Amino acid sequence: MMEERIDDHDYALEHVHQKDKKGFFSMFVVMLGFTFFSASMLTGGNLGTGLPLKDFFIAVVIGNLILACYTGALAYIGADTGLSMHLLARYSFGEKGSYVASFITSITQIGWFGVGIAMFAIPVANRFNINLYLLVAITGILMTATAYFGMKSLTILSAIAVPAIAVLGSTSVAMATSSVGGVQGLMNIEPTTKMALVTAVTLCVGSFISGGTATPDFARFSKNKKVAVSTTVVAFFIGNSLMFLFGAVGAMVTGNSDIADVMFSQGLVIPAILVLGLNIWTTNDNALYTSALGLSNITKLPKKKLVIACGLIGTVGSIWLNNNFTAFLTFLNSMLPPVGGIIIADYFFVKKRKYDTMDNTKFKNINWIAIVAFLVGFIVANVVSVGVIALNAIVTTILVYVIGTKITNR
Repeated sequence: MMEERIDDHDYALEHVHQKDKKGFFSMFVVMLGFTFFSASMLTGGNLGTGLPLKDFFIAVVIGNLILACYTGALAYIGADTGLSMHLLARYSFGEKGSYVASFITSITQIGWFGVGIAMFAIPVANRFNINLYLLVAITGILMTATAYFGMKSLTILSAIAVPAIAVLGSTSVAMATSSVGGVQGLMNIEPTTKMALVTAVTLCVGSFISGGTATPDFARFSKNKKVAVSTTVVAFFIGNSLMFLFGAVGAMVTGNSDIADVMFSQGLVIPAILVLGLNIWTTNDNALYTSALGLSNITKLPKKKLVIACGLIGTVGSIWLNNNFTAFLTFLNSMLPPVGGIIIADYFFVKKRKYDTMDNTKFKNINWIAIVAFLVGFIVANVVSVGVIALNAIVTTILVYVIGTKITNR
């Protein structure tokens, strides 16, 4: 067991050692890559066709503020403890109870990994008349290979992808803006549909709050809590805002929220492939990394072997997942914010930021208060449609967990 720990540079089953902690720049690059998410551009497209430009920016600022508070709190916990989201769940859910959080997260992230491969392979294969399944296989192998090497390769990939996506995406936005006479032309475009501001904020938050639940998996490598929180919060404001903006401007000008299609129509074929590919690659690597950590928590198997297994499942099932599984994955996504809510509630409000080390902690088998709070939060996310749905679920989960814990501890 000791030998496994020495070789495990991703610390799947223990806290990150100080020698492997990273400074501001390395963590900022990783967290930016984490927030560069293709689905956020599609959300931006929906916002762009439903809101005037001024309301679009208001919705994005409010949505990102909510996301920044949520992910910032989780980043603080991850950096303070050096533990992944899955290991943190043991403190609140219990040893076996944490398997629920890990299983849901892993299944969801493997599913989105497969969908991500299809999102890249299908348009590229159609555009260049390449065999779809060959392209899926090559894409899956490459993405799995970088996730296999963990944080080191995630840092390198993000350092390449982030500036490339930012520059190429901004070029497309500048061309689209110029085609309608500049910023004033954009502001004069009337929305094709009417969207309420609260709906827009809900879409902004919902686009990434489930992925944001895995923030501790990456923030635990931060040199200190200040680095973790600052890189996470700034990355969400910059990264998420850029993704929304790229999608919104393209949709406002062309009526198409898919930036790859917009760039194809602008004659930016190679840049379109690079933006789409690198964007999905950074997202998929983070998804695969998180899913392997979750399954490692359950099985106690090495994370690297599980990355290969998860990558294989996601790649083989890619087209099927894209055609049949997306609605179910969206349903599963509503389970993840309550997990983050319970981790936040336990750390800040119940344990008052005082977690003992894992070796010195005797975990419960299952903490049923956490299970009940999780189920209540999940129900609220799927039943209550007033306000910002994900925020309702998180706040409800925190209240149920804190009150339930206080009652049972009397």
